[in-house]
Amino acid sequence: MLNLERLRTLDALARHGSVSGAAEGLHVTTSAVSQQMAKLEREVGQQLLAKYGRGVRLTDAGRLLADHAARILSQVELAQADLEAQRGQVVGELRLAAFPTAMRGLFPAVLGALRAGHPALRVRSRELEPVLAINAVLRGDADLAVVLDWYNKPLPMPEGLARAAILDDPVEIAMPEGHPLAGRDVVDLEDFAEEEWVVWPEGEFCHEWLLYTLRAQGIEPCIAHRAVEHQTQLALVAAGLGVCAAPRLGRDPMPAGVRAVTLRQRVSRHVYAVWRADADRRPSIRAAVEALQKAGQTIASAASAASAASAVSAASE
Repeated sequence: MLNLERLRTLDALARHGSVSGAAEGLHVTTSAVSQQMAKLEREVGQQLLAKYGRGVRLTDAGRLLADHAARILSQVELAQADLEAQRGQVVGELRLAAFPTAMRGLFPAVLGALRAGHPALRVRSRELEPVLAINAVLRGDADLAVVLDWYNKPLPMPEGLARAAILDDPVEIAMPEGHPLAGRDVVDLEDFAEEEWVVWPEGEFCHEWLLYTLRAQGIEPCIAHRAVEHQTQLALVAAGLGVCAAPRLGRDPMPAGVRAVTLRQRVSRHVYAVWRADADRRPSIRAAVEALQKAGQTIASAASAASAASAVSAASE
């Protein structure tokens, strides 16, 4: 009889490509991974790993069994989801991941609501960029991830995932209060063709979106500074060192000396939750999605009210 935990270890090795990666994904030591694989090889009577340079690789038998292991573990996930659904209780452990501003703008309310409404549910969360978060869900290292794509640049979505919309997050242009355009109600991207930009690091999905969008408008941006955190970007803007694209989610409080102005073109990023389709019936997944959507609706309603108040104020001046 094949041991399920040893099959889980083999699956992690196949997904991560190394003993250290499998150990990190399973939250165990590398020696524990090696011991489990040695026991699995004795069970099946075949060599599953072979040395490859300083690491290891799967043998043909290892790859064959790893394919079966992935299907077996998927069936186990379905069985667990069906049992949870049949019981109808939100219990157990739920591992969440989210990109930084969703972690800041959504998770305090969402995690608080889950704790209050489902005290038997243990929620664990971590901050991950969208592509890494999706990979974590696919690997089984996270149960649900909050990710994003842009109105004009979708995030590639692998098969086998379900998704639910959380909110549309408007993007404005942040500039120093003394900027010549800071007094306007709306601006165009073309207005900033000659500006220095504060942007995300190269390789990040949001960085690629910004360059793609600006170049589509015939703008080759002058990139002066790169920073991961939005608050760092805004601090650089406040110091008069450039302008930046400033999504609203997780942005407040704005630093003193910065003005965010609406773009005439509707620019927004779509925030949504993803999870493995074979876990779709888990009550804990459904509870998390419901809490996320409620938090998203609250944020969207507050933003609409603020925009309406701003419009009334502008009309009365």
